[in-house]
Amino acid sequence: MKIQENESIELPKENPEAKDFLPLLGTDYVELYVGNAKQAAYYYMSAWGFQPLAYAGLETGLKDRVSYVIQQDKIRLVLTSSLVAGGEINRHVDAHGDGVKAIALWVADSASSYRETTSRGAESYMTPEVLEDEDGRAVISGIHTYGETVHLFVERKDYHGVFLPGYSSWNPRYQPTSVGLRYIDHMVGNVGWNEMNKWCEFYAKVMGFAQLVSFDDKDISTDYTALMSKVMSNGNGRIKFPINEPADGRKKSQIEEYIQFYNGAGVQHMAMATNNIIETVSGLRDRGVEFLTVPSSYYDDVLDRVGEIDEELEPLKELGILIDRDDEGYLLQIFTKPVLDRPTMFIEIIQRKGAKSFGKGNFKALFEAIEREQEARGTL
Repeated sequence: MKIQENESIELPKENPEAKDFLPLLGTDYVELYVGNAKQAAYYYMSAWGFQPLAYAGLETGLKDRVSYVIQQDKIRLVLTSSLVAGGEINRHVDAHGDGVKAIALWVADSASSYRETTSRGAESYMTPEVLEDEDGRAVISGIHTYGETVHLFVERKDYHGVFLPGYSSWNPRYQPTSVGLRYIDHMVGNVGWNEMNKWCEFYAKVMGFAQLVSFDDKDISTDYTALMSKVMSNGNGRIKFPINEPADGRKKSQIEEYIQFYNGAGVQHMAMATNNIIETVSGLRDRGVEFLTVPSSYYDDVLDRVGEIDEELEPLKELGILIDRDDEGYLLQIFTKPVLDRPTMFIEIIQRKGAKSFGKGNFKALFEAIEREQEARGTL
């Protein structure tokens, strides 16, 4: 895979509090363990506009698993299922349902990344492994994080194949069109009671991240539920990991519901960026993706709160897109309903018009929308 020209290591630091011992070039891919990788790939291609990229399975020499790799601009998803009874993949799917297993980070030196993190206390997931084929070599290593989620460090500067050694090009007749998704803006982890600070300290100590922003139960609460959140970011700002934990409320929060059905901590949602959220969400909705909705009254005074925006308000209202502003600009965002059978993982679509925040002004409307869905499920 060729290095993207606009992702040079030389960009200025966005988060000066972060340390430099673990330079990260971006999100390389996200791997999900799923019950049926072929059907999952078809869903993300048909509904989400991903394109087929690579494949590994029986035809490439794998005997125990199959993986389909799909891509849209800089977002790569790897969908992996087991080919045999028992084993780690089946156990993971049985415990959690379909979900994110690995957040793979693109690095210049995988062995160095592994040494730097394990020397600071990270638990090893895999020691540096060299993968080779006729298109070159790649190096992958990994560490454990919250729950059963892992971070992989992927070094691919000497690899020029379609994805990684062991994968072949996947070029089926079916090539759905993109919906305009560009890159992963951030990925949110849900952890258990009183575990948020533990994992924020992990990212600070082990990976050199710094805290961008913190939200307490006064910021993120409704009449019924509450949660706490801190956003950790690496130095160049390309990797942002909000970490959520439950907070005391009158009823069961979305974090508690997630942990109940996921059976532990894990990735709650991926936020995918677009340059035109109206076109992207319209396309997704036409393909069957379901989004959370807010009352139309949300839009009665939203411009009084956020000020002037470039977009017409009516299309945003019709689609249910939320608006917020910070000192740098504004953002537009919307959240899907869970994209899996269990009420666990969902996806956020975000368009930043200068803003670097995460939509604090929308929290109440958003979480009330989530509570309406919880009530319908009988889990509030």
